[in-house]
Amino acid sequence: EVQLQASGGGLVQAGGSLRLSCVASGFTFDDSVIGWFRQAPGKEREGVSCISGAGGTTYYADSVKGRFTISTDNAKNTVYLEMNSLKPEDTYVYYCAADLTGRYPFCSREYDYWGQGTQVTVSS
Repeated sequence: EVQLQASGGGLVQAGGSLRLSCVASGFTFDDSVIGWFRQAPGKEREGVSCISGAGGTTYYADSVKGRFTISTDNAKNTVYLEMNSLKPEDTYVYYCAADLTGRYPFCSREYDYWGQGTQVTVSS
């Protein structure tokens, strides 16, 4: 069965850091694309950062470029999102999602499977 387990969110002051983790199972990790998405109430889902399972291709939203870093640990089927220099505008629930076969446009909203998400709150 396909599972995506996100963790690592919490409350942090502006300028601080968090590292989100997404543990994947039930599919071929190297063939997939894993992404981090966020969504505010009443807003469309936004692709924050995505990475191919093999690690060769990455995407960052302009709003986080230079502050966030996505990476994989393929031995653990895990994707990390290192979040530095956090701002209050980064406050969202962050969802881990998988495009199992890379069939969707890279880091699009239409991924196959979604985890439950983890809350990131940045105080000012």
